[in-house]
Amino acid sequence: QVQLVESGGGLVQAGGSLRLSCAASGRTFSTYAMGWFRRAPGKEREFVATISWNGGDTYYADSVKGRFTISRDNAKNTVYLQMNSLKPEDTGVYYCSLMIGGSRAPIGPWGQGTQVTVSS
Repeated sequence: QVQLVESGGGLVQAGGSLRLSCAASGRTFSTYAMGWFRRAPGKEREFVATISWNGGDTYYADSVKGRFTISRDNAKNTVYLQMNSLKPEDTGVYYCSLMIGGSRAPIGPWGQGTQVTVSS
């Protein structure tokens, strides 16, 4: 059973950067595609980015393309989300998840998430 723990969130001014981390327990991490999602206040959880099991393929939501970069280190069982040029609309709780490969479909499990707040 894989467990996921997100970290790295915080308060940042618009235009700033943050790097989120998602640490996974369990030996099967490296066999799964991984993804990041976010939930803005009062909104549904939405897809942000996904990366294939070996890091060779990435895909982004249009709203973050060119600003966010997803990466992974299978030796450390960790997936990252580098967020640059942050905007107030990026505010929300960010979650990572195992993914169905080649899709935006999350498998879970959902962790507690990490709060990102971007001030204008």
